[in-house]
Amino acid sequence: MPLTILEGSTFCISDEQGDIGAAADGLFAADTRYLSRLVLTLGGKRPLLLTGRALVPAEASFVLRNPRLPGLGPDTLAILRHRTVADGLREHVEVRNLTAQSVAVTLELELGCDFADIFTVKRHDFGVNGDGPPAPAPANAVPELRAGGTELRFEDADASGAELQVVLSKPAAVSGGRLGYALELGPHERWSLELEVVPSAEGALGSPTGAAARLEAGRQSAAASLAAWQSSVPTLTASWVDLDRSYRQAVRDIAALRMRVGDTGELIAAGMPWFMTVFGRDTLIASLQTLPLGEGLSRAGLLALAALQADADDPSIDAEPGKIVHEIRRGKAAQRWFARYYGTVDATPLFLVLLSEHWRWTRDDALVERLQPNALRALEWIDVHGDSDGDGFVEYERRAPQGIANQSWKDSHDSQLFHDGTQARGAIAAGEVQGYVYDAKLRLAELAREVWRDPTLATRLEAEAALLRERFDAAFWCERGGEHTYALALDGEKRPVNSLTSNIGHLLWSGIVLDERVDTIVAQLAGDSLWSGWGVRTMAADDAGYNPLAYHDGTVWPHDNSLIAWGLVRAGRHDEALRIVRAMLEAASYFDYQLPEVFAGFARSEVAHPIVYPTASRPQAWAAGTVVLLLRLLLGLEPDPTARRLVTTAPGRLPDWLGTLQLDRISALGTTWSAAVEDGAARVWENDGESLLPAR
Repeated sequence: MPLTILEGSTFCISDEQGDIGAAADGLFAADTRYLSRLVLTLGGKRPLLLTGRALVPAEASFVLRNPRLPGLGPDTLAILRHRTVADGLREHVEVRNLTAQSVAVTLELELGCDFADIFTVKRHDFGVNGDGPPAPAPANAVPELRAGGTELRFEDADASGAELQVVLSKPAAVSGGRLGYALELGPHERWSLELEVVPSAEGALGSPTGAAARLEAGRQSAAASLAAWQSSVPTLTASWVDLDRSYRQAVRDIAALRMRVGDTGELIAAGMPWFMTVFGRDTLIASLQTLPLGEGLSRAGLLALAALQADADDPSIDAEPGKIVHEIRRGKAAQRWFARYYGTVDATPLFLVLLSEHWRWTRDDALVERLQPNALRALEWIDVHGDSDGDGFVEYERRAPQGIANQSWKDSHDSQLFHDGTQARGAIAAGEVQGYVYDAKLRLAELAREVWRDPTLATRLEAEAALLRERFDAAFWCERGGEHTYALALDGEKRPVNSLTSNIGHLLWSGIVLDERVDTIVAQLAGDSLWSGWGVRTMAADDAGYNPLAYHDGTVWPHDNSLIAWGLVRAGRHDEALRIVRAMLEAASYFDYQLPEVFAGFARSEVAHPIVYPTASRPQAWAAGTVVLLLRLLLGLEPDPTARRLVTTAPGRLPDWLGTLQLDRISALGTTWSAAVEDGAARVWENDGESLLPAR
């Protein structure tokens, strides 16, 4: 089982012994693998595992015992490894003689550095790429030995400028990438070694003493950031164990996924291990989900994405003026893929949705004023470039020679399927995206009226939203196997893609569903075809393309379900929303209370527990954010920016299984609040020292 520790976009994947050796293991920074191998042996054999675990997001500890060797009996030696990542990796290795006899043994560390880009490594993650065998990783670089055997330097043979520095606290006998130490330990004696591993994308490595200072500064900064985070987020006391533990894990996961981009503050990286970078859609949705934790993540996300907003038409990266970025990459990955890539159709309207929701939680008029030019450029992209054929709907079609074919959130190659399994072709108008546009225009109308003092723009946007709602219903309401539903999309010939998918729940969230259609949509979300018992499937089980293990054609996505639950609450269907909340948090208990990115769509009646999807990211931003949003929905938390109050819209009586809960230190509208459920009723109040529930 891989063990991962991370700090920002630097992370390390190893096995439970601490060894880096499998094809997808490594120390990664700036989308490049630096250490491809770090294997510890005693007398040529790997030690035996006692325990290995992450302590906090950036630290791990491994305790091992010696293998059976000539002259070395069982449990003679204990080997302790303590690892920290920050701007690089620091490892402390200690060997203890547990006996009253002297012992001699050779300890070796095998190092490898291949400077592989993250996409090459990703292809070795089983199941991620099913279109052929993975490409071989580059050959390991040959190190240069310096400082009398205490420093090794690796340089990338591809002349990318990337370098790796390994500093040792004790000189080693070095042969290639092997470091050897002949240990002679007296009774109960201890021997220790420090490794400091410093990556650099630009070849700006300093002295060995500077390496230690750099790593220690990074460690202290990470510790201070984590402490500040832990002291600022709301604290939960809940009698429902699944909720209590899932929330605590989600807060830890979100803390681990924070990364700094420029001077915008800390935003949320998309997920471990392959998406530790800025992703437009993921950053936006995770920020929407986590606003109850505070405004810092959403503010940083908005500022970072605004700074990356496209200002030119560049087909080679699917960019158009006003479009919000899909992802950024650095180092060699930027050469293999793109430094910036704009192949996303939904990030631009979601940027406007987040700007509005951030304002509703904060009344930060200054930020809305600052981002007005970005918001208006995003609106122009929606109306002009997003609607390339002028039919009133936003479409996508890849223009770049390489890139993503399907550019909605269901971005796998086979996600756009008709009911009969036929794949949609041409420019695709995804259904949920029209809902996002509808919501964005109504929200932007509120900002235009309340902040920008532009009633003309507000009136225009409200009229455009109303017209879009009517036209959407006329074009997307379609027949499917004897029933009607909203289409997944319109294909290039404007035919409704008539599969039944979870995306109809996003339509409820956006508010674009006509009142007379709500009952049908709710019934379909709750029906056996979409409802697995653990959540709403991405595709109905009676569609020809359904597969409970297909990435977007039958699996269950926690973030998808959280937005569906939000939509059900918006439609006044609290019972159906609570059904999702309960099932999702019960499912979390089978994943050690850490919801994965996605899990299989097998029916609960067929399997005793939810089935892990083989390559699901964990931790993953919008999976962790799911728990926070579900907690918000349980409490009915809604900001009232006009009255500058946080209120509850929860129904008058909540179910008994929820028990009692209290969430303290909620930051909203310039002050802090508490919310609680007791005796089936929800209550919100401004903090004044009062507590409804006893501390524990």
